[in-house]
Amino acid sequence: MGLAAESNSKGNEAHFSRGHNTSRKGVLLAALLMADILSNPKARRDYHVLETFEAGIVLQGTEVKSLRAGKGQLSDSFARVENDEVWLYNAHIDEYSHGNLRNHSPKAPRKLLLHKSEIRKLFDLASVKGNALVPLAFFWKNGKVKVALAVGKGKVQYDKRQDMKKRDADRELKRAAMQRLKGR
Repeated sequence: MGLAAESNSKGNEAHFSRGHNTSRKGVLLAALLMADILSNPKARRDYHVLETFEAGIVLQGTEVKSLRAGKGQLSDSFARVENDEVWLYNAHIDEYSHGNLRNHSPKAPRKLLLHKSEIRKLFDLASVKGNALVPLAFFWKNGKVKVALAVGKGKVQYDKRQDMKKRDADRELKRAAMQRLKGR
């Protein structure tokens, strides 16, 4: 039986099950299979995310071992479509500490694996002025490293200030709600 995902009426929580039997172990297993390895906090701060894609990535063995240890950084990375291929640049994956002479280069360009139709769609979206291809996260899916790739439109300083104001207002609202609950 395959692993099936069911969502509740709100649509924001997923419950994973094998057939009809839902267990906590199954939910934890599904969460581990899709766990984030690295995330890119600058991507959501500096860009309005228009659309996201899930892409495979070509890695060497030492890169996978280094990612398994959580050693890497995506903050200044970006992707480009070149010759009907998508390449990821400036994604820093630390050298593997127990590697030998065949250890990988930390900032090497890495090929992303997508279907031709997705590559064409990415090319069309990225060719619009102001749009960029930015990785949001590296994550595990069925034992393989995947990249959450987004098409983003750059934010101006005004948008960033608006986001900060909204975050602060939400934080104050939550703080007031907690104070009210504790006061009862």
